[in-house]
Amino acid sequence: MNAVLDVQLFLEVFVTLFVIMDPPGTVPVFLALTGTMTSRQRKRAARQAILVAFGVIVVFALFGQQVLDYMNISLPALQASGGLLLLLVAMELLTGKMEDPAPSENGNVNVALVPLGTPLLAGPGAIVATMVFVTHADGRADWVAIALGIVAVHITLWASMRFAGAIHRVLKESGTTLVTRIAGLLLAAIAVQLVADAVEAFIKAA
Repeated sequence: MNAVLDVQLFLEVFVTLFVIMDPPGTVPVFLALTGTMTSRQRKRAARQAILVAFGVIVVFALFGQQVLDYMNISLPALQASGGLLLLLVAMELLTGKMEDPAPSENGNVNVALVPLGTPLLAGPGAIVATMVFVTHADGRADWVAIALGIVAVHITLWASMRFAGAIHRVLKESGTTLVTRIAGLLLAAIAVQLVADAVEAFIKAA
């Protein structure tokens, strides 16, 4: 395969995952979930969230279909479960529960892993899209293009969260609270859409 096709596939993977994982859209949610953290803790949470998201995407890219087949789980079921998890997070954002100070440092770590790393970043949409790209991969050139696309998206995600602290300093506490409520509303809408798409897929498969 030639280099032009490699670039085309790379751009396709990058754009698709960029739209699904939405780096700009993660900023308000990241600010809401890490509002009680110090600047250092927020940077560490960003690194951990990216590592978790990258690990989940890579694992499902390599072994996702085998795992789902072995456990007899369909893609719509995975999508619905991710939507329900995001809905729980959205309710906590809307009710202000996320603003309560974390009781310990371990709580901050857990926020970075769940829901930031997954299912917010490495959610059902990103997982399914990656599995589709891998299924249609043909040869080493395609695998390299897919891998580079995944890495590029995660670098973009890290950058968006890395500079979220500067945004937090500009917004102050009142602005962050407002953004938190808006993020909760948008996240709830995304979660409901995920569940609705999964239900539609179940109906079509019936």
